[in-house]
Formats: sequence, structure tokens, C-alpha cells
Amino acid sequence: MKHTLAVLVENRPGVLTHISGLISRRAFNIESIAASYTEETDTTRITIGVEVDNEVELEQVVNQLSKLVDVIKIVNLTYVESIERELALIKVKASKNNRSDLVNVVEIFRAKIIDVNRETMAIELTGEESKIDAFCEVLLDFGIIEIVRTGKIALARGPVPAKEM
Repeated sequence: MKHTLAVLVENRPGVLTHISGLISRRAFNIESIAASYTEETDTTRITIGVEVDNEVELEQVVNQLSKLVDVIKIVNLTYVESIERELALIKVKASKNNRSDLVNVVEIFRAKIIDVNRETMAIELTGEESKIDAFCEVLLDFGIIEIVRTGKIALARGPVPAKEM
């Protein structure tokens, strides 16, 4: 089962390393991890996509994370109505022959062309994981040269911030 955890931590060096190390030492798979500062300068928000076999394992992950000194709050966004997004930058082969077809595909997926040269095109796409997966599947026909993805970030819907959940 995949779960999305929002982990609020104190903004200190090494916190991300401690958190990822703790999860990997417990042999849980981190699907994605993204960290950035929040509206409060002393707080960092880490969004972790973790895969566990059952709720007991998830509870173990949360309990272990809670024991870390720098952890302020952990919210499981899996069961909360939330917005999830991922960013992908994709470099694709783009010849004179297929460029217009590629532009059409980009428009269909509401992506953005961010760089073009004689041989390649770089494309930016933001959306849910499934949308990015589907876009990459279509781009295989053109020839993907390189892909970089941010991993999932998530935000609960409604007026209540994670720190108050």
C-alpha cells in the first residue's frame, strides 16, 4: 500500500538524512521524498511517499519518525482529501519530421515546451503521478533521452494546515 506522509520538521542540517535513513533501515521503500521550507522559516515540510505492506508497518514508520527530536508533526494525507502533484522535466528527440506531432501531444497533456534545439525538445509537466506516467508512455514513441521527476508533494484540501491536523 502506498501512503503519503507530510512530516513537519525543524529546519536544521541533516534532518532529511535522519528521516530517510530511519525509513530505509526499517526496510520500507521510499517511493518519493521532497523537502522544502514552509510559511514558517524555522520549519521544513517533507512529503514522503512510502510503500508498506499493511497498516501495522505504516504505524511503525510513523512511530519511529515521531521519536526523532527534530520532528514536529506527522500527518498521513492518504486518507485526507488532498491535492497531489509531481513535476517532470523530459528531454525528447525532436526532428523536423516529428516536431509538430510532438507539439500536439504536449498541448493535449497541457505541458510546456521549455527548450528547443535542432535535435531535442525539453518539456515540463506538472500533475498527478498517473498523468506523468501516461505522458511518458506516449513520449516513448518519440524517443525519450532523459527524465527527471521531483517526487510527489501534497496538500490537504480545505482551510486547516498540516500543523493543525
